[in-house]
Amino acid sequence: MNRIQIIEKTKDFLVVYKPSGIPVQTARVGEMDVEHWLKGELYAEEGREPYLAVVHRLDQPVEGLLVFARNRRAAASLSQQVQSDDMRKEYLAVAAAAPAEDQGRLVDDLQKDGRNNSSRVVPRGTAGAKRAELEYRCLQRTADGRALLGIRLRTGRHHQIRVQLAQAGMPLAGDRKYGGSRVGRGGLGLCACTLSFLSPSNGQRLWFRCEPKGEQFRDFDCAAFIKD
Repeated sequence: MNRIQIIEKTKDFLVVYKPSGIPVQTARVGEMDVEHWLKGELYAEEGREPYLAVVHRLDQPVEGLLVFARNRRAAASLSQQVQSDDMRKEYLAVAAAAPAEDQGRLVDDLQKDGRNNSSRVVPRGTAGAKRAELEYRCLQRTADGRALLGIRLRTGRHHQIRVQLAQAGMPLAGDRKYGGSRVGRGGLGLCACTLSFLSPSNGQRLWFRCEPKGEQFRDFDCAAFIKD
């Protein structure tokens, strides 16, 4: 668990880098997750049971930035920002097949299947489906047809990026769940590289960034596309 990194720590929140393969929360006995690792770190430092609230999540195969609240006031503020789109999340993704256009917007209705822990695109008006929207830019292409994409989520649905890109013909590299045999080997090529929100204490907008560490990103100049 020493690959987890605390990027910023204040009295109100923790910003954390989560590696691929580690869950944010788990119900499995004996399996460590980010939440319990952080609580252990805070307990060792403070000598008492800490308050720590999960504000948002990343899928287990996804790496990148998360924010956790350290008190109830901060939890309410950050949770409201998730709902109102004041919390901004941008991703870098490696698509196994490059898009035809350099930029675009995807809008679909997604239906979650809890039994299989999956989601799928369904016709508009399907019972239980939710609208999903994202914007993408093609930042770099490789000779073998892969592409580095910059993605801005406009909604936060279950497996949204993975499902929508696969539906659009550009499944994520390493995503065998939604990409089948086209995606090759290696971990999932998806990183939550930029996180921005309003400080719960003074309302100032804060920005945090990280570079992807996964093997799918090695052929791309990711640093050039993570703005200060």
